[in-house]
Amino acid sequence: MKAIIAAAIALVLVGCATGRLSDTERLALYEQHAGAPVNQIRYLEPISWDRIDDQHVALQLRPNESWLLRLSGPCLQWSNGSPFIGLSSFSGMTLSRFDKVIAPGSQLSCLIQEIRPLDVKALRAAEKALREKAAAQASGT
Repeated sequence: MKAIIAAAIALVLVGCATGRLSDTERLALYEQHAGAPVNQIRYLEPISWDRIDDQHVALQLRPNESWLLRLSGPCLQWSNGSPFIGLSSFSGMTLSRFDKVIAPGSQLSCLIQEIRPLDVKALRAAEKALREKAAAQASGT
């Protein structure tokens, strides 16, 4: 089993007056813009990843190609805030529901339970609308 570690800094979502959406709100936003589950995807070294909550990760493989992964357990809560995650792919060329996400600094790994494509353009537009709404609320307009 080959583990590939992808480095990235998580994207920051700003969408409410407190400056950050809750994990529940973020998950709802991502799920609104996710397509039907797929069995596997062609695996490339990720450009970045974003922790949605302890069981969901958005994995960006290309500028306009991102995937929502649902994991079998809360392995991300033990990553100590690391900007890295490890991905183990049995085939090395695809990522499927039988592969794992590994949290650095932890001996835990979680199986990928679900892979869903994200509509990146719609997600970005929704994030922008939330930021604008938060800015308007903060300025009192």
